[in-house]
Amino acid sequence: MQLLADLEQQLQALDGQKLLRRRRTADTPCAPHVTVDGRKLLAFCSNDYLGLASHPRLIEALREGATRYGVGSGGSHLISGHSRAHALLEERLAEFVSPHLEQARALYFCTGYMANLAVLSALAGRDADLFSESLNHASLIDGTRLARAKVQVYAHGDTEALERLLKASSAKTKVVVTDSVFSMDGDLAPLPRLLALCEQYGAWLVVDDAHGFGVLGAQGRGALEHFNLRSPYLIYMGTLGKAAGVGGAFVAAHATVIEWMVQRARPYIYTTAGAPALAHALLTSIDLISGHEGAIRRAHLQQLIAQLKAALHLQRWQLFASDTAIQPVIIGQNAEALRASASLLEQGLWVTAIRPPTVPADTARLRVALSAAHTAADVDRVAQAINVAEAESVA
Repeated sequence: MQLLADLEQQLQALDGQKLLRRRRTADTPCAPHVTVDGRKLLAFCSNDYLGLASHPRLIEALREGATRYGVGSGGSHLISGHSRAHALLEERLAEFVSPHLEQARALYFCTGYMANLAVLSALAGRDADLFSESLNHASLIDGTRLARAKVQVYAHGDTEALERLLKASSAKTKVVVTDSVFSMDGDLAPLPRLLALCEQYGAWLVVDDAHGFGVLGAQGRGALEHFNLRSPYLIYMGTLGKAAGVGGAFVAAHATVIEWMVQRARPYIYTTAGAPALAHALLTSIDLISGHEGAIRRAHLQQLIAQLKAALHLQRWQLFASDTAIQPVIIGQNAEALRASASLLEQGLWVTAIRPPTVPADTARLRVALSAAHTAADVDRVAQAINVAEAESVA
């Protein structure tokens, strides 16, 4: 069958370029110490930044939610699937981010990918101009495509280029969209300047805070708290399967924006609502993030970040300038990055090699993701192993 033969040929081409991806199967809960494909490993590749994914209180809250609400929702939110758990979670999330959004209201989604598709396709149509940061996540890129608006991409962090584009736009609706923490580099978008430009030129600023929510800010409110931002022009997306430790995502904005999404966001309207038990568990997650334990975990995470940066002594590879839990070690070539990852795996360390198209060509890297559940000994172990791997790669 020629169709299958064509796919096989393309798969072989990917393999030849060292771009073929393979899944590993975890047999234990998400945590630093895991069993994967039958092997005990120390993992540095999850986005469980606060170490809440296996927290006993969240496990109990999920059990309680399943007992109270069952397993499935049974329908879309606008038919029969919107449970009391969803409603309470949306109220809690709106309250949580309200210091940074005027008349805040929140909308819960099954995934961050779906949330980004929804907000961009609902806000922008064919007569809109969308301005997208060049390193945005794939979900934001696909959201701009779904919107069918005119899309202009500005270079990473280049606010001067963005201002020129905004100034030249005559569109009635203008939307600037950016990650807050860039998932493969770990650096932060210049949100204060972006917001100032959006207010000046009358544009929405959509912020994907997938890797900032729960981690940044004194109370874990994310990038908006970190930069102390507040504006009616802000539309905020936070994921709940990373630092929050459970699953799903939410969009928060002025109540009018959220009502428009309820009426017009196809990825929200035409899908079955997420499990109410997850929404119920997330109420406990927000309590943990905003409380004393969350503050302790964020402080510990910052100590681990500083420790790793001090312990890595790289000569040829490069540690990217990041102050977040995402610490990329840039290697360059795909094959060398795969060899480095394999070398670490032999030592019981699970650190993923990230390659194109996720990152630009010739910037293949080890993405070291830290969690508050790691210990100082864990971080020392991975740092020394990376130092040795680099030395061996030269030899």
